[in-house]
Amino acid sequence: MPDSPVQLELRGPVAVLRIDDGKANAISHSVLDGLHAALDRATREAAAVVLAGRPGRFSAGFDLGAFSQGPAATAALVQAGARLALRVYGHPQPVVAACTGHAIAMGAILLLACDVRIGAEGSFQIGLNEVAIGMTLPRFGVELARDRLSRRHLGSAVVLARMFAPDAARDAGYLDRTCAADRVVDEAIEEATRLAELRQPALGDTKLRLRAATIASIEATLAEDIRGLTGT
Repeated sequence: MPDSPVQLELRGPVAVLRIDDGKANAISHSVLDGLHAALDRATREAAAVVLAGRPGRFSAGFDLGAFSQGPAATAALVQAGARLALRVYGHPQPVVAACTGHAIAMGAILLLACDVRIGAEGSFQIGLNEVAIGMTLPRFGVELARDRLSRRHLGSAVVLARMFAPDAARDAGYLDRTCAADRVVDEAIEEATRLAELRQPALGDTKLRLRAATIASIEATLAEDIRGLTGT
């Protein structure tokens, strides 16, 4: 995928997927296509996955340029983002996030979809800022937040659009642990290597049993949710 903003590197039993568009790592159709292609390769290799951003940026969320093209373009991108989040959430192999910096809106939703989230220490912001910018959080984001965030922080994170520094994001449930920024990808690879030793299909089947109700709820309401958000 030489022209893709997503690059894949195999490191033993781990496929390292790096998002780097040279800017804010906005979630565009090209990023989504690159992630799907990389996950296809990881699946063929039966590899655990590390999902990493570029230094200082995990992802700033959806590409707002696409939203400016009108409701149909907005609906298409949001639905595609939901499908990617669901794929990561139900991926049969372990998925470890290396949160290399800011993770905002759809970037934070991708963290919620990963099994283990390791974040870089630093002056970074993590969270769902949709309400703060006048957008209704899509239901798939609400349901993933309900499943993964601490109940103590759920209301402030989802309804009040609170943003969290890395240590606070760990307490809220966006992250599982933090480390020095120059170590975050390496620690994610080490964690994914350890998790790759877990037996299959036991891991994948158990993950789906745990998450089946959330996946079913999102699937059942996705089309209506997108229409409600965009009027399409």
